[in-house]
Amino acid sequence: MIEVGALRALRSVAALGTLARAADELGFTASAVSQQLKRLERQVGVPVLAPSGRGVVLTPAGQAIADAAPSVFQALERCAEAAQSVSEGAPRGTLRVVAFSTAIRGLLAPVLRGLSERCPDLRVQITEQDPDEALRSVDAGTADLALVHDADGLPAPAPASLTQRLVHTDVGDVVLSRTHPLASATAPLDRVDLAGHAWVTSPPGTVCHQWFRRLFADAPEEPDVRHLVDDFATQLALVASGEVIALIPRLARPPLGEDLVARPLRRQPKREVHAAWRRSADDSPAIRALLTELG
Repeated sequence: MIEVGALRALRSVAALGTLARAADELGFTASAVSQQLKRLERQVGVPVLAPSGRGVVLTPAGQAIADAAPSVFQALERCAEAAQSVSEGAPRGTLRVVAFSTAIRGLLAPVLRGLSERCPDLRVQITEQDPDEALRSVDAGTADLALVHDADGLPAPAPASLTQRLVHTDVGDVVLSRTHPLASATAPLDRVDLAGHAWVTSPPGTVCHQWFRRLFADAPEEPDVRHLVDDFATQLALVASGEVIALIPRLARPPLGEDLVARPLRRQPKREVHAAWRRSADDSPAIRALLTELG
């Protein structure tokens, strides 16, 4: 009989292209993943992998197995959900959650204590992952639920095997030193207000940098970007110096203290945060419990 672990290993190799990357995702050594796949080949009687440059590709037989694997995982998950339903659906065991860093800070951390009090037999295990990796982890069965954000208004592409639900809409504000000339503004700021001021921004390729570029898309002059910093706490430290201002999502914003203020924009940049889980786990008491806490 084919082992479930070998199926997960094959699906991960198919998605990532190398044994080493699959091993990192699954939490095993590359040698252990290789042994799983060799056992799989002995069980089915045909090769499932072939070398390709520095990586590997699935043989036609391996691809056929990988394509059939989700239905196996879903059947096993339904078995587990049936067992939990017999036990009155009480959330228990370990719920593996993957999420981007600001969702961990702004959405998950605030609800963990209440979830623990309501579901004492449930253990939540959180791993930081970017949206694409998080969705792949849930689809592969190495995580149970993901929190992902859209990219520049476009939802992260999710496999058809996953269910998604909107759990939060995040917006960005301009953060300034309390001594900055714009700190006393009472109306939402626009591009004209912000022209001529120096900035610290997130690096290119991030959602926040896309927000920033869109803010000045039609400006006659390039904005004065003094610093490129990925960490929001570090951005705030630079803003506190009074030299620069920043555009920061509310989810990513720690308490500002007395030296900093946040001012809204007339056209607020937004991103949606969705929870994603396998459709076969729609009735999971643990997932339902966390979604209830997230609101």
